Amino acid sequence: MQHVSPVRIPLVTGGKTYHDVTQDVCRQVEAKPNVRWMAALAVALFFLGVFIYSVYRTLWYGIGEWGLNKTVDWAWDITNFVWWVGIGHAGTLISAVLLLFRQKWRTSINRAAEAMTIFAVICAAMFPVLHMGRPWLAFWVLPLQNTYGSLWANFNSPLLWDVFAISTYFSVSLVFWYTGLIPDFATIRDRAKGPIARRAYALLSFGWKGGAKHWSRYETVSLILAGVSTPLVLSVHTIVSMDFATSVVPGWHTTIFPPYFVAGAIFSGFAMVLTLMLITRVVFKLEDYITLEHIALMNKIMMITGSIVGVAYITEFFIAWYSQVEFEQYAFINRATGPYWWAYWSMMTCNVISPQLVWIRRIRYSIPATFVLSIIVNIGMWFERFVIIVTSLHRDYLPSSWAMFSPSIIDIGIYVGTIGLFFTLFLLFAKFFPVINMAEVKSILKYGVDNGPTYGGPNTGAQQSTYRPTGAPASAPVNYNKHD
Repeated sequence: MQHVSPVRIPLVTGGKTYHDVTQDVCRQVEAKPNVRWMAALAVALFFLGVFIYSVYRTLWYGIGEWGLNKTVDWAWDITNFVWWVGIGHAGTLISAVLLLFRQKWRTSINRAAEAMTIFAVICAAMFPVLHMGRPWLAFWVLPLQNTYGSLWANFNSPLLWDVFAISTYFSVSLVFWYTGLIPDFATIRDRAKGPIARRAYALLSFGWKGGAKHWSRYETVSLILAGVSTPLVLSVHTIVSMDFATSVVPGWHTTIFPPYFVAGAIFSGFAMVLTLMLITRVVFKLEDYITLEHIALMNKIMMITGSIVGVAYITEFFIAWYSQVEFEQYAFINRATGPYWWAYWSMMTCNVISPQLVWIRRIRYSIPATFVLSIIVNIGMWFERFVIIVTSLHRDYLPSSWAMFSPSIIDIGIYVGTIGLFFTLFLLFAKFFPVINMAEVKSILKYGVDNGPTYGGPNTGAQQSTYRPTGAPASAPVNYNKHD
């Protein structure tokens, strides 16, 4: 007998069986809420209350509650809008693009990433609506028949393209997410003990029986939705970038914005996925499903997209110099050395320098280091949007128009409040919905598993071996070959 070494790194560790997967994922749905979850929800609800109060002040007293002025008429609100839309990109990328490329490592993280996408887009949608000042008249911007006087939707405006792109993106992402949940809802329905839970999950599962026809339709719909979603990954943030790129404001009027914004969106989205998945991994004891290899692969994508963003920053300066347009040159010099220099260099440090630490294997496989880096990246991406918007506006062509922007307490309250809204929705999702796609994880359960010296299976007395992912710290051995 000879030892057969594993060809692929297993994606599920701990020698899990199909029953183990069901038990581990359903455990948090079926158990009563624990103290840690309730404490986290209480904090999220507090910030949600801050959001509700800040929105009330905005609607009752008007946009004058914000820190905007005559010169800087886009600032905190649009910064947060673009930031939240960017965070929503990773979910569709993980679910759709990696599905089409048959990347099996997506199965443990796609469900939470899809949910994150939907919640982030909901938070993003708040800002354009509030920025209208009178959101109850929002239907005026829709391309309806002209019965409201001389106002008519301008189809040449990328602001209207945003409406179509983001609403389509949200709709497809919602259907994609819910389609993946149906088989797992049926599993919880069949295990439910209380009549209310049984009826609720029966309604959510749409009568799923798990027959061959159901699975065939499930796979067909998933592939169609993945095909539809893939161009949306590129189109949504491309159109958001055109809000700026089609203007004539120095610092905005640049053709590099579409690929630069898409790379930045994936960058910030993967950072948020890492933040959420590392917390979920510990709280729900899912270390065997969200492994060090998953974390390392997401770190690599974050490093690649961060490098693309860094190249875009340098290219902007080069093109401004090469253009020999003094207004463009001043806009970029002012970003780096002007009154908001601290925001620019915070952006550069967080987005360009910190992701390069992922080249170090020990950091790439380190959970604490990855958690800190994921938060740093999202701070940096917020600063990027702030720098692009505010530093290009606060210095006009006329020095008499120059002004500084500082956020009001209501500005800050709305932003912090949307974070509370996001985590409230995510915590409710993680408690009442299966946070990992059980059906897809079961399909790759034996992927890369070494069955020992022979192919006789778990009852042949095969010797178990210990395998460690390439580059993982020596202090973290993982037994991938444990049999049931």
